[in-house]
Amino acid sequence: MTALLDLRDVTLTRAGAIVLTGIDLTLQPGERLALIGPNGAGKTTLLRSIVGLERIGGGSIRLFGETCTSERHFRKFRPRIGFLFQDSDDQLFCPTVIEDVSFGPLNIGCTPAEARTRSVAALECLGIGHLAERISHRLSGGEKRLVCLAGLLAMQPDVLMLDEPTNGVDAENGSRLRQALRDFRGAMLLVSHDAEFVADLATRALVVRQGRLMAAEIHLHTHVHRHHHVHPEPE
Repeated sequence: MTALLDLRDVTLTRAGAIVLTGIDLTLQPGERLALIGPNGAGKTTLLRSIVGLERIGGGSIRLFGETCTSERHFRKFRPRIGFLFQDSDDQLFCPTVIEDVSFGPLNIGCTPAEARTRSVAALECLGIGHLAERISHRLSGGEKRLVCLAGLLAMQPDVLMLDEPTNGVDAENGSRLRQALRDFRGAMLLVSHDAEFVADLATRALVVRQGRLMAAEIHLHTHVHRHHHVHPEPE
């Protein structure tokens, strides 16, 4: 089976310093791989390199069986890889939600009618169809996160790459986001500090340690503890 993503002996630098070295990473169809590690370890840089937004200092990147060495190669495969940026404001740029979600499908050749159909379906999948005509920059942080994800789902990608997908997402929107990702049939590469989210969605994990990737184990701990809740008073 051909790997969707295949990195071999990749080196990444930032501001002239080596951040990651000797990186081997593969993602198979249907697999959900989590990358974990401290802030500044290079996880986001690694995601960006996979779609050609960062140049590698050495090694090779193969996407869907083809080696990518130039912008032309990466551009060919970007529609098949939905990349959720860490900051939603870096991803939303159209005036309204429906325009933003439709941008990707239109960019890959869908007709306006097809793009709108895909976009409406993606928004409904996430339970935010009512936001379609809203102004994008006036949404809450959690709503922006879901709209960004809707824009990726409307592209019908083979792979989702998610950089801290639960950042700024409240419990209600977080539940919608998780359910949509559980229902996604493609492969997934996710970066998250949310251990519960990782355990819920990932099938395996790699940890960044001293500039390298190492296998990590996903397992469940049972805890008994007291915590506070705030409940609305009954009417």
